[in-house]
Amino acid sequence: MPETRIILKDIDVPDIQGIDVYIERGGYNALQKALKTMTPDEVIDEVKNSGLTGRGGAWFPTGVKWSFMPKEPTADRPSFLCVNADESEPGTFKDRKLIENAPHQMLEGAIIASYAIRARYAFIYIRGEMAKGKKILDRAIAQAYTKGYIGENILGTGYSLDVYTHPGAGAYICGEETGLMQSLEGKRAEPRTKPPFPAQRGIFGYPTTVNNVQTLSYVPHIINDGADWFKTFGTEKYPGTFIFCVSGHVRRPGLFELSIGSATMREIIDDYAGGIRDGRRLKAAIPGGSSAPVMTPDQLDVVMDPAQFAVPGRGPVKAMFGTGGMIVMDETTCMVDALLNLMKFYAHESCGQCTPCREGAPWIRDIIHRIEHGKGKPGDLDLILDVASNVAQYLSPVYTTICLFGPSFAWPVWGMIHAFREEFEEHVRQERCPMQKIQR
Repeated sequence: MPETRIILKDIDVPDIQGIDVYIERGGYNALQKALKTMTPDEVIDEVKNSGLTGRGGAWFPTGVKWSFMPKEPTADRPSFLCVNADESEPGTFKDRKLIENAPHQMLEGAIIASYAIRARYAFIYIRGEMAKGKKILDRAIAQAYTKGYIGENILGTGYSLDVYTHPGAGAYICGEETGLMQSLEGKRAEPRTKPPFPAQRGIFGYPTTVNNVQTLSYVPHIINDGADWFKTFGTEKYPGTFIFCVSGHVRRPGLFELSIGSATMREIIDDYAGGIRDGRRLKAAIPGGSSAPVMTPDQLDVVMDPAQFAVPGRGPVKAMFGTGGMIVMDETTCMVDALLNLMKFYAHESCGQCTPCREGAPWIRDIIHRIEHGKGKPGDLDLILDVASNVAQYLSPVYTTICLFGPSFAWPVWGMIHAFREEFEEHVRQERCPMQKIQR
């Protein structure tokens, strides 16, 4: 089955990063339609009726989120839009591609979103390592100012907006919206407790909406073609398409935009990504970025629809849909080493604000390091699971930390050990990594 491309449709058009080519392809028509023929509330209603949900992992209805913002911001209490371009989930790389190859698509969506929520300022918080993307975005913003799509009295409608890019320092925690806002304010990126929510008290204490790059990229298409058109794709609960990022031991790693619910995880790996490379067998796959628990080959016939997963849709599959970042591992992979690699990352990336993360992540990392290097002890696995359960109950909304960073490492630990406990135990029994012969 061919891909269903909406936001990747023009991704490879020559010079699409430039505003003139983007306009030739119909760019900024949606902005003119929104600003000249629709009120802010009508834009919100159109997006709400489309069923668009946040594509950053939470899957919350976008139009509903916009409707939480004040209807009458004042000069001394303006509203803000913040674009979360801090793509930091390992295995996920769709936003980077959208920024580098289609900056105006996301920028047009951000301007329309700003108009809908009555924002006077928009910040694009971009990961510091995305230097190329920031340069492309800065150029796109300058071009939009020149054309009158950003600035004072946009298109003569009386609506004014200024847009800025803001590079982060590469902290994983800045992908969490309140940690992002703390960083943008020049503070240590420590997530805030909620309430108050960003729509009440966000950046600099002002009402703020935070949206993901992919989410905003859909907005011009919804305004142009309508909510009913968007709902012809995907499922009733989750309309539209989604970009799956496939990496690891596959023949054709890359991005694949598919109608939600149109393919199973196995079909995405085999049919779109070309299957396992070098004639080897599939051993495991992570469905939605490194914070999603691993899945085994017998689980891969699940339809890739968020409603099927325990997180976010409370579905029947005891797994997490996440950001669509599929990390595929073949039979040569040592799962203890794979989990150690993840825990090194999470122990390093904890902001340190909450004790369960600050102490739990390095504690688990150190135990797994011992197991992988032949110094594991009986009872280590139960100890790891006990620590993880005191951080977050498996695939449950119950957790002991301010933000979701705790579940982000506790859930993969639970998933990996439950799926491959025998391999972990073999490491302890043999006092070495038994995968070494296979790897050679």
